[in-house]
Amino acid sequence: MRPTRRGVGVVAILAFSFAMAWQYGPRALSAIIFPLCIVSLVAVVTTYRAEKPVVNRTPINAGFIGEQRTVETRIEPNNPVSATVHDAVDETGGLTDTDDSNRAETTISTEHRFRYDVRLEARGEHDVGPISITITDLLGLMKRRFEDDQTTSILVFPRIYDLSEGSNSDLQMLADAAGVASREEFDHLREYVRGDSLRDVHWKSAAKRSDGELVVKEFVDDEDRGSASIAAECIPGREDELAAAVASVTTYLLELNVSVGVTLPDATRPPSTGEEHHRDVLGLLALVEAGELDDQTKTDADVLVQSDANGTVVLVDGHEIPFNRLRGRAGSGRTNTAGGRHSPESLGTDAQSEVSP
Repeated sequence: MRPTRRGVGVVAILAFSFAMAWQYGPRALSAIIFPLCIVSLVAVVTTYRAEKPVVNRTPINAGFIGEQRTVETRIEPNNPVSATVHDAVDETGGLTDTDDSNRAETTISTEHRFRYDVRLEARGEHDVGPISITITDLLGLMKRRFEDDQTTSILVFPRIYDLSEGSNSDLQMLADAAGVASREEFDHLREYVRGDSLRDVHWKSAAKRSDGELVVKEFVDDEDRGSASIAAECIPGREDELAAAVASVTTYLLELNVSVGVTLPDATRPPSTGEEHHRDVLGLLALVEAGELDDQTKTDADVLVQSDANGTVVLVDGHEIPFNRLRGRAGSGRTNTAGGRHSPESLGTDAQSEVSP
């Protein structure tokens, strides 16, 4: 507990007044000294008796680089009180406060909700908090600081690049490695529904429709897909590139309804499909660290992703595909959109932070 600037000014006035009273007598200064002494005493007692507010932090959904998330903390004081609230934001560069609103001067009352937005800047798990609450008395003469050591973590997924504009031969290698059933046997056309891959749109038929609606091609045994195991390793400093490459390849194969398994230096997920599995793999990649795999694991993998000082490559059946080439024109710009039902948009804002292992 200590005085505010206003409180320091009051103390200075009192000191000067006492000096003048001692020199010239107290009568002329009584009207100043006594009121200031009373309000100062009230300020000290009020601030001293103030109890630490109860703080409850709200979980924050996972997200992708470039997105924003709202940080919300519920503060419950015993009585309404003026306060300055400051919530610390991860200083490693993974998060940024969008408008410097993580500090605010406000009056907090029962179940006060302190909110501000942060921008997700880098892959990984980043913290907001702890929060500090500096309360002041009604006249702003004394202040007392309380700190709560709770933090809230935000999981940031790696970037996902759209591979659909890459080399057809490279993409075919990925499909062949996964044992994807042939798509040559056409069955019928049907109306487009949200989540369908744009690569299946039959543009000529869509152009003839008067309503402008899209139609997609259905193939025989279109749901009969294969399985692929992806192994990945990298040297220190190349973790982000590795994570983006594995996330992109995984998303592309899941779009083909392939059952995808992932082996990383520090974690493994068996082959599976679906959005929950997709989020699980992205959660692993958000936290992946540098490391090497054993030779047997690399040999057994259908797809091997390696990232070193020379770049990131995807190895399929002995063929080395530079990831920059696999990205095609999408490599000239950054995107978190892969399209289809396994795209980041399909994960929505309900992708919770508990997807981290």
